[in-house]
Amino acid sequence: MMPKRSFVFTLRAPLGLIALAVMAGCSLIPTYERPAAPVAAQWPVAASSAAPQTPLAADIAWTDFVGDARLRELIALALSNNRDLRVATLNIEQVRAQYQVRQADQFPTVNAAATGNRQPNGTGGIASTYSVGLALSSWEIDFFGRIASLKEAALAQFLASEEARRAAQTSLVAAVASTWLSLQANEELLALTQRTQATRDDSLRLSKLRFDNGAASALDLRQAESLAAAAQVALAQQRRQRALDINALTLLVGQAPPANLLPAPVAVPQDTSVVPTMGTPANMLRDVPAGLPSDLLTRRADIRQAEQQLIAANANIGAARAAFFPRISLTASVGTASSELSGLFKDGSWGFTLAPQALLPIFDAGRNRANLDAAEVGRDIAVAQYEKTIQTAFREVADALAGSATLGDQLAAQQRQADAEADRFRLAELRYRNGVASYLDVLDAQRSLFATQQALAQTRLAQQQNQVALYKALGGGWTQN
Repeated sequence: MMPKRSFVFTLRAPLGLIALAVMAGCSLIPTYERPAAPVAAQWPVAASSAAPQTPLAADIAWTDFVGDARLRELIALALSNNRDLRVATLNIEQVRAQYQVRQADQFPTVNAAATGNRQPNGTGGIASTYSVGLALSSWEIDFFGRIASLKEAALAQFLASEEARRAAQTSLVAAVASTWLSLQANEELLALTQRTQATRDDSLRLSKLRFDNGAASALDLRQAESLAAAAQVALAQQRRQRALDINALTLLVGQAPPANLLPAPVAVPQDTSVVPTMGTPANMLRDVPAGLPSDLLTRRADIRQAEQQLIAANANIGAARAAFFPRISLTASVGTASSELSGLFKDGSWGFTLAPQALLPIFDAGRNRANLDAAEVGRDIAVAQYEKTIQTAFREVADALAGSATLGDQLAAQQRQADAEADRFRLAELRYRNGVASYLDVLDAQRSLFATQQALAQTRLAQQQNQVALYKALGGGWTQN
């Protein structure tokens, strides 16, 4: 039968461990409450209504949003090779490791220890001591949740890094799509400029011939020269912009974009009244519903990232508060010790040491108070950053909705203007050939037609890029099938 004293010890040990576990569960982290969104409940511009079953932008994969197969393949290539996205992914791994370090701090670290010591004794001889065993060094028992608070802060930072990676992917998808659309528009404008330059060069040769034969004035000749030079300037600008777009895609994709994934060059039309166009299909980009401003709080990755950083700052306050309370640590070892190496593992050489320590701050010259003040100010900064992120997101969506509400009408009006200018140019040429109007009327109509066609192509690009911006602003771009 087990002695009574041993029974009491075995009963008290589990009770002590249970009490230790209960006390270690104490937390001084302030109760987290999500700050109220500092934005209106509705968008300033009415959004188009959608069916109740229509998914929000954040639930639409970019592969479903982009209708062009070449652009989808180029985006997939960018997601594999882009260095910024790679850094964001590696940041997740780094912060995950930091979280695991904080998590490990809650548990004791057991080491194998072997020591030897030889020193003179009081009788003129040498005293030797050897020991081998297991050692637990300064394990902090987390009575007041300091380590747990630091672990919660590290966890929130880890979750924030995941959201940062999603936000980086959203930006990458939108950047590749916008740059690809810009390159497509520049191909269209390049074809338009080349056709305009050819027309103006013909007009200049005709004007010079008429001037040499006394049938045209010097004013007509200089006007034709000016328009031809303006076309050369525009051609150089379009070629430079096309090169810049390809360079931008190279950086985004992480390698030279394959030629078969780029917008095809536009054939130059022979008819000057025809606007060169890529023939972009109507379903090039999918329409997305705007939803409500409150949806952004849980849908946009950058807002979720800012909130996780706020949660981390809130947890740091708990760690700073715990510093005001006693810090209890435990140092222990178990093993064998002997004055001779040969006697290390003999009977009677085994033993253990147990050294608990409690440190209560009494005077630290205000260090703990300053750390708590810094943690509280850090939380206030995180709140302001969280609210600023929400306001920025609200403004981006509102701007995109304003573009959606007006760019369609602008494009339709500019299309009508381009049609009218093309007809005006045709009539001016007809009147000039019949001797009813001067050649200046023809040149003026030609200049107006070119400017209108340029504006039409640029507005079409703005409408497409605005659609991409709306998809990004609503939190789309990272969900995949």
